[in-house]
Amino acid sequence: MRLTAKRLDVPADLPLLRDRETLAQVLASFGTKFVREVSDPTVIAVFRLAIAEVAQAPEVASVLDSTGRERSRTALRKIMAEAQASRLLKGRPAELDEQFAGPLWRDLMVSLLLGVAERPNPPEIAERARDAAAAFLQLHPLPNDGPTA
Repeated sequence: MRLTAKRLDVPADLPLLRDRETLAQVLASFGTKFVREVSDPTVIAVFRLAIAEVAQAPEVASVLDSTGRERSRTALRKIMAEAQASRLLKGRPAELDEQFAGPLWRDLMVSLLLGVAERPNPPEIAERARDAAAAFLQLHPLPNDGPTA
């Protein structure tokens, strides 16, 4: 699990977010990696185990949340903060990350945990991430800093 969380950090070579196209590419890339890593059968098994044992060992869920889920949220919030600093988005990073993650995951995680869906293949994961980035950016049009002449 530690490897997955580490790989979901913001990449050191994150491109400078100068335009919405670059932001869309960064979000799609992050989303692809995020879904690929978290939907791995081993990761799903760890989540299932943590859920099953939460009453007897709540610390397992706590560790899973802080090392996996929170780390990926932090990385996504950093991307959102960079987009804000570049005036490509408005909003609070904590809310923006949820607004991207919702369309990215839809009901996939619950379906995987229940065993009623198969893990998407790499092209399906990439398409899901691109669609989520496009939907997110459509919900958040380029901020208008003032009246145009």
